[in-house]
Amino acid sequence: MTRLPGLSRRTPLDVDPAWLSVPVGAAAAAAVVAFAPLSTDAATMLAITLFCVSLWVGTPVPPWFTGLVGLGLIGVAFSTDLALVGFHSAATWLVVLGILLGEATRRSGLADLLERRVLRAMPAAGQSDARVAYRYLLGAMSAAGLGLVVLVPSSLVRVLILGPLLVSIGEVFDDRGPRIGLFLGPLFVTYYAGTGVLTGSLANIIITGIVESTAGVSIGWVEWAMWLGPVMGVGRAVAITAVAYLMYRPSGADGIADADAAAAVDAETLEGAWRMLLFLLIGVAVWATDWLHGLHPLYGALLVALLAFAPRVGVVGVDVIEETDFSIVFFLGAVFAIAEGLQRTDFTDLAANAILSNLPSDASLPLVLLFVVVAALALTFVMEGLAVASVLTPILISFAASAGVPILPVALTEAVALNTYFFPYQSAVLVAILGLDVVDTRELVRMAAICSAVTLLLLLPIQLGLFTLAF
Repeated sequence: MTRLPGLSRRTPLDVDPAWLSVPVGAAAAAAVVAFAPLSTDAATMLAITLFCVSLWVGTPVPPWFTGLVGLGLIGVAFSTDLALVGFHSAATWLVVLGILLGEATRRSGLADLLERRVLRAMPAAGQSDARVAYRYLLGAMSAAGLGLVVLVPSSLVRVLILGPLLVSIGEVFDDRGPRIGLFLGPLFVTYYAGTGVLTGSLANIIITGIVESTAGVSIGWVEWAMWLGPVMGVGRAVAITAVAYLMYRPSGADGIADADAAAAVDAETLEGAWRMLLFLLIGVAVWATDWLHGLHPLYGALLVALLAFAPRVGVVGVDVIEETDFSIVFFLGAVFAIAEGLQRTDFTDLAANAILSNLPSDASLPLVLLFVVVAALALTFVMEGLAVASVLTPILISFAASAGVPILPVALTEAVALNTYFFPYQSAVLVAILGLDVVDTRELVRMAAICSAVTLLLLLPIQLGLFTLAF
């Protein structure tokens, strides 16, 4: 009998603890339907949400499978239109194109070329001292992860590109600790530092799209980078690298394996790698000039995908599409359907207003922005971060208008909060990192919690201080 990935073979008397999330989720859903002071539709939608969240936390089955369950429940309880609303989203299709770009980048040889160049440039001392090697490789790959934030428009795709490469480079260490640090550090950099670039995070794109359509305020690629890039881009990358170094650095010089990677790259691979880099730079040019043409970042990714797969010009064949895993799309589809359902049933209005109603009418800008962070973080414990961006942003726009504060710092602060996660179910990207099967859930949660705490306690006050001075 074929088993789904993630299902363990246990007897009825030896139950995998992950499966406890099913009765827990069902009990929570039943309690909401029976006792929550909500309308029937709102209670039903919240019950479906809690059931799916419970499965996403416990992961007895892969997240995409839970997504399919959620889509089915929403379709039966409400409508097919609501269940499939996520597949109409530009953000979903940006992820699809991003996955294709990730495959094209990997198969073009660009990732392998980066790996060889990094290993060749390692200091001589790193060939025999694990501490020197770890410092160098962690810094170099974290810098590469930060660079990919600008080049690749989806954090999920950046993880798919960097993940296998980091696993390969990590083999120079005998101990598991440095391997984990070298894996999680750069991946968290390329994910969390995406806050500083408009195209670096789907939450950023969703927020700016809603702000423009609802409030008529357009936030450009360059403007976003100017406001958030220094602290939440570069500053966050440095902080995460420091955390990974302190947590996973080797205790001694021993534990270094053969780090000789000076193998030559054949001319065809080299040509494909540089061509793919050129295509990515063209995409960056499209994103950076959005103030001129007004096109959604989706179209920049579409152009790069067309170039990468075009006959003669491209670097990969169309057969790559047949071998690419798009299962994450079902997870995103469920997330957006849940977000839309909670919004249509007015649950998100009730939840957000309950949080924001405690804010004094004459509150200062720093206090307003702090409440924005609290509201966004609170909702991310109920639904995935992209869903929160979809449902909370319209409420914050109205709230900013009533509070008499500029929408720009409110939107930027929301983006910071919605790129600060603690648990895998809050983010499709964290789920994807787990899917690479290098770290377990406990290790991922520990690293995410520490990095998020550093962001909230150290970097956020600096960012809010800048907003207070400017606005």
